[in-house]
Amino acid sequence: MQVELTAFASNKTWQITLLPSGKKTIACKWVYKVKHNFDRTIDHYKEQLVAKGFTQPEGLDFLDTFALAAKLTTLRLLLAIATSQNWTLKQLDANNAFLHGDLHEEVYMNPPLGLSLPFPHHVCKLQCSLYGFCQAGRQWYAKLSYFLLSNKYILFLIDHSLFLKYNGTKLTAILVYVDDLVLTSDDNEEITAMTASLDHHFKIINLGNLTYFLGLEVACNNTSLYLSQRKYTFDLLQETRMLDSTPMPTPMAHSSRLSSSEGTKLNPEENFTHRRLI
Repeated sequence: MQVELTAFASNKTWQITLLPSGKKTIACKWVYKVKHNFDRTIDHYKEQLVAKGFTQPEGLDFLDTFALAAKLTTLRLLLAIATSQNWTLKQLDANNAFLHGDLHEEVYMNPPLGLSLPFPHHVCKLQCSLYGFCQAGRQWYAKLSYFLLSNKYILFLIDHSLFLKYNGTKLTAILVYVDDLVLTSDDNEEITAMTASLDHHFKIINLGNLTYFLGLEVACNNTSLYLSQRKYTFDLLQETRMLDSTPMPTPMAHSSRLSSSEGTKLNPEENFTHRRLI
């Protein structure tokens, strides 16, 4: 938590001030999570200061909220091309990504737990976006996309979460999903230069070769790529408390025969009520 508060201070996320007359503050809280590796071993303990953005009045504390995220189809296409061409696949993570988004609205927040105030009754006047804000994802994407476009990348017209850069016959692609980035290219010099440039502007964590993205475990060698959703499936079973369930090769009995002319017809209203109660 202290490391996070230090990052807020160095990034000038807020300014300590008195609350102006007629203004209201939004609350915040610390959220804790245990991050696991794909094999379910503990990777690290993570904390996040999150603003209670659901209390933000629309039109006053925020206007637009829409933010783009990578499509799974685009990811599969990119992985297929990279594998067939034997390109390098790297994974990057933007540290405190949402803090880089510019905040255009005047927003005040209650001081978070652990923050020392010079005087009582002071609040935080936010100057950057914060996790939990309704506009945080949009503002981060706007900042990142502006940076990539200024570095001669272009938007993929079908999916604006994909950025492409052509350098002669060489091609570099960056796929963005919130604060996770997949970088692939047949130009290793561009990969090195772009990773360094991103780290200089956004404090990027280089996670090395791509291993896990959008619920997919990725393992590759010189000739092939292996994808698995084992961790994603395990998380779903754990969330629904079905880890002890008996595994079945198919979700329904293979001997069942469905017919449009035989059997008892279902009452749509009763069926809807039953599903709603469940």
